[in-house]
Formats: sequence, structure tokens, C-alpha cells
Amino acid sequence: MRAFDQPGRSPVYAENGMAATSHPLATATALSVLRSGGNAVDAAIAASATLCTVEPHMTGIGGDCFVILVEPDGKVYGLNGSGRAPAAATAEKYRALGHDAVPEFGPLSITAPGAIRAWEALRDRFGTRGFDALFADAVRYAEEGFAIHPRVARDWVNCVEDLARDEGGRLHCLADGAAPALGARFSTPAFGATLRAIAKGGANAFYEGEIAAEMAKVVQAKGGFLAEEDLAEAAADWVEPIALDYAGYDILEIPPNGQGITALILLGLMDRLCVRNAGADSALRHHLQIEAARLAYSVRDHLVSDPATMTATPAQILSDAHLDALAARIDPERRATDIVLPKLPDADTIYLTVVDRDRRAVSFINSVYDGFGSRVVMPKGGFALQNRGACFSLEVGHPNELGPRKRPMHTIIPAMAMRKGRVAISFGVMGGAYQPMGHAHVLANMVDFGMDPQAALDHARLFWDEDEVLAAESGIGADVRDGLAKRGHVLRDAGSPHGGGQVIVVDHESGFLIGGSDPRKDGLALGW
Repeated sequence: MRAFDQPGRSPVYAENGMAATSHPLATATALSVLRSGGNAVDAAIAASATLCTVEPHMTGIGGDCFVILVEPDGKVYGLNGSGRAPAAATAEKYRALGHDAVPEFGPLSITAPGAIRAWEALRDRFGTRGFDALFADAVRYAEEGFAIHPRVARDWVNCVEDLARDEGGRLHCLADGAAPALGARFSTPAFGATLRAIAKGGANAFYEGEIAAEMAKVVQAKGGFLAEEDLAEAAADWVEPIALDYAGYDILEIPPNGQGITALILLGLMDRLCVRNAGADSALRHHLQIEAARLAYSVRDHLVSDPATMTATPAQILSDAHLDALAARIDPERRATDIVLPKLPDADTIYLTVVDRDRRAVSFINSVYDGFGSRVVMPKGGFALQNRGACFSLEVGHPNELGPRKRPMHTIIPAMAMRKGRVAISFGVMGGAYQPMGHAHVLANMVDFGMDPQAALDHARLFWDEDEVLAAESGIGADVRDGLAKRGHVLRDAGSPHGGGQVIVVDHESGFLIGGSDPRKDGLALGW
């Protein structure tokens, strides 16, 4: 139990349903859907739509979506709603333009958005309500305005320069040429009109016709390759989640092209290294996690891509032999010097989870990748297109080399923990490349160190920067920092917090749901 004389908050307990999101308005949207008889799928889609309005730098309909769903009977479903590179995009063309890496922003970073196809596939198969009802809050906030919350205000200012150079960005994402101020009312009526069109015409209203034509025209005018045909072909795929046993839980992740397999590698290594015996706040725990993560991410950067071009299967990557060999490389007293990790752009994402009274659980993540994605915003539609293409490699022959109609190695990953055939924990941690590390850290906090969901999310984090210096949050104490330095790590204070997550634990014995929401964001968990 937490110290009540110190800053913090308690986990939320409820019985009939619960939602945890990164923004209070989105949590309220989800809870209102649950209380009015909608299920967890309805609530998740509605909350995501609200987030696309109130956290437009983090997420949007111009981005991608992944989902893990557990039905009340314990059946598990995975949904990959990631878009593909344009048919006309090739690595050769990018290299001919003088690029040795895909640009982080702009038209060449754009892949087809997959989110709306995923939302519709999810709703059609498991939902009970139409987009008109589910988008109601999002449309109202877009048209009537909403208050800019603290974390949103903090992040928005970092995108102003690029948005000011873009016609749509100036029109819809700035207030008198600047980021909207904390507490200011902000509205995006053009985006509200786009949501209304999708609510009326379904996903086809987004991927075909006027909205699609604008996307293709704007991107091509700026020198990109996205075409109307690429949008018309966009699809979300039902997939079988991959799993690994950790501490008696079956941990589920979406298979590649997502990086969820990285979290499973990391957990497999932590298990072999007996990290649970090191102590939650010890330098040894952090050292072993970091070293295991560096190896797991190295595997990701060498092997994970669109499944069609991977040179190893998930089963091979997660095999005992492979994990044993990786674990043998880790020295508990010294940082390895032979691991090279490519740098991926920083990213912005929303993650949410909802569990309903029937114990249907939805683990849901939606993103435009970087802040406002590509920073190419539709002048009429009022939404940004993602820069997910920046996750491709331009290295000749690399499994993740950019190619036509190819999905990139993808950072956004929802997670689910099952026990005895029933959902136990629905969780996720945002934060671009940090996400697999976040999954492992938060999960271990709960199942290895006995923390409740809120305490597990509150717990201090560290992760490496672009130069592999460990960026330590302020909660990492001096003794831990000294212990890491003695093992060969270089540390600095983190300039920004690492990630942000949501957790709902399903306690089948008591019948209650137990939720937490990351203090690194504006959100909260609520139930009834």
C-alpha cells in the first residue's frame, strides 16, 4: 500500500466495467459507453476517436492501430491495422534522391493509414454500435472545443516549427501561429466534419472518394508517393497473437511486423537471468533489464519486418536455444560493448484498455508515430498523416528495407496477460522504441515484485538515448545510478519521462477490476 503522505494516487477498483486512457475526456467517453450498455469494443473505439481529437499530436485517423481482444469465453483475437508503403515507393528511389535513411518527417515518410480499417473490422465483428454513436463525443469536442491539458500542452510546442510550414498544419493545428496554451479552448471543426463523413459512410468514406483524393493529392504535390489506389487497398488483418510464458502468465503480443516480439525476448531473458531475485529498486535489476533489452532490441533491428521478408520465424526467435544463447552473453557485473543499436525516431502514441462487465478485455493502441506524424496535415480534412515510413531501413537487402506495399517494422504494441485460460492483465506502455522495455518493466513490477497496477506504472524508469547513454528519470536513486556506473553504464538525467501506460487487472477471485493510469500522461482509470 502506498504512502498516503506522498504524491501519488491509489489504483481504481470497480466491478461493472473499467477504462484506462491517457486523457480524462477519453476515459469519460469510454465509461459513458459502458454505462449505457455498450461493450468494451464499443468503448475502446469511442475513446480512441476522442483521443484523436484531444491528443492529435499523439494519435489520429491518419495513423495505424493494433488490438488484442479477449472474449468472455477466453478466446483471443489479434488485429493488425498497420498501413503499407505506397506501391510506387522503392528504396532505390529514396537512395536516388540522396537519402541513406527514410526522412523522419514530410511526404516521403508517409505510409497508408490503417486505423479506420481496423476500427471498422473490430466494430463489425465484436461491437454493438455504429460509428455515429461512437464518434459523438469526438465530434462534439472537435466542433465545440476542448481544454488543452498539461501534457498535451507540453508536447505540442515541440511541433510548431514544422506545422507552421504546412498549409494544413497552420490552419488546423496552431492558434495564431503558436501551439495552443495550457487550459485554452481549442477546436478543429474540419476534423469534426471528417469524422461525421466516416460515421455516415464507414471506412470507405475515408479510403475512397473525396477524403482519399485529398490525401493523395496533397502528398504527391509535396513529392511523396501515396496514391488513391494505395488507400483503396488498405486493409486490417486478423492475426494470431504470439505468446511466451512468464511467471505463470501467458504474455500475448501482436506478431511481426510489430515489435511485440521484442518484449517477449526481453521477458524470456529476464526469466533466465532471475531478475525477480534482484530486488525491485536495485542496480542489479536495472542492469540486467537494460542488458537484456539491448540484446532484444538488437534482434528486433536485425530481423523484424513485414512477415513476408523476415529471415527467421517468431518461433525460431523465441526458441529456448536462441534465448539461452542470448542470455549467456549477459554479464551481471558489466555492460556489454559489442551490441550496436540503430536509432529510431522518437514517437508519440496513445494506448488504452477497457474491460466490460462480461470480462471482455480490449488492449488497444493507435498512433501517428511522431508528434503530428509526418506533419503533413490535410487542409480540408483537418488531420495529419503518419510518418510510419520512417521505421523502414534503406540498407540494401535488410529484411526491413523499404519496398512497395510493404509494412514497416512497427513500434506500437498492445499486450495481454492470460492465466489459466482467462484474461488476467490488459496492459500497454506507450513511447515509441521504449514500449517493449515498458511492457517488461511494468509487468515485472506486478508479477515479480507485487506492485498494484498504479504503483507498477508510477515506478521510476530508465532507457537509453540515441548515443546509448542511460536517461534516468528523477525517481532513479543515487545508489542505483552508482551501481550502474560501476558496471560500465553512462547515465544522464532524462529530459522527458519514458512512455506512458495503462493497466487493468482482472481479479477473478474477488470479482473486481483493478486499474491504473500512468502519471506521465494526463489520463486516468475509472470504473463503475
